[in-house]
Amino acid sequence: MSAAADPVVIIGLGAMGLGMARSLLRAGLPVTGIDRDAAAMAAFEADGGGVAVDRPARDAALRQAAAVVLVVVNAAQTEAVLFGEDGIAPHLRPGAVVISCATFAPEHAVDFEARLARQGLLYLDAPISGGAAKAAEGRLSIMASGRPEAFAAARGALDAMAETVFELGDAAGPGSAMKIVNQLLAGVHIAATAEALTFGVGQGIEVGRMVDVISRCAGTSWMFENRGPFIAAGDYRPHSAVEIFVKDLGIVAEAAEKGTLSVPLAKAALARFHAAREAGLGREGDVAVAKVYAREGNLALPGVPANDDKGGD
Repeated sequence: MSAAADPVVIIGLGAMGLGMARSLLRAGLPVTGIDRDAAAMAAFEADGGGVAVDRPARDAALRQAAAVVLVVVNAAQTEAVLFGEDGIAPHLRPGAVVISCATFAPEHAVDFEARLARQGLLYLDAPISGGAAKAAEGRLSIMASGRPEAFAAARGALDAMAETVFELGDAAGPGSAMKIVNQLLAGVHIAATAEALTFGVGQGIEVGRMVDVISRCAGTSWMFENRGPFIAAGDYRPHSAVEIFVKDLGIVAEAAEKGTLSVPLAKAALARFHAAREAGLGREGDVAVAKVYAREGNLALPGVPANDDKGGD
């Protein structure tokens, strides 16, 4: 069987995973999607993808798979999918590669790689960046590390999903370490975007106008240009949820404490995301942190009136 035809299983068909699954399918790879959400499975099946709706179908797909892409939330979910009571590791063929895309501390990636290696399986530490739009376009950035054999086994899937694959080392760990550096910056930039736009509203400037102007000035960032339009449109759908940055900036803060490093900007941003979650906004888009600022300043944002005690729901 040619590398281009090697079957792939993707577990997790959420905002990122469904786009990644479609990119794999578009590249000509036989793809089976697995998710607890029946609607996500139906959407992928309508695209021509395979779906595993029960245990026998799942196990059969796993036995055939050359690569399994895990697009779950955190280390605990990754652990459960791989090694839990209903874990997939025993069902994979020798030499199959697990491409792990969740964000977590590097020590978890090192542990997963070692445990899979004892079962004759490969592991690629491969956190992703780029958002749902780039996932759907097959244009993600992937921060990857792992054994050369893992990269070789994953190459077809990586090429289908990513515009850029950073090869950061020949063992698991550096990929996850690089991702939490990225998430430090991303979280700070999202909080800064929310702060700047609500500050500007307080100065009498319309949100859309600020997004247009600042996007072409020195104060811009990728996150400002990506997230600012959501605030301008009053769009708080969970393209990436507040809870994600509570988790990811929490990982940053914990890692910094272990290394006795001060990260005051990351901690300030984390406090803003905590405040958003405590206000009941945890499952809204991460730009809902702007609602915290607006509420504190008694300011109205698009779609969010001043003194909105329900966060605009």
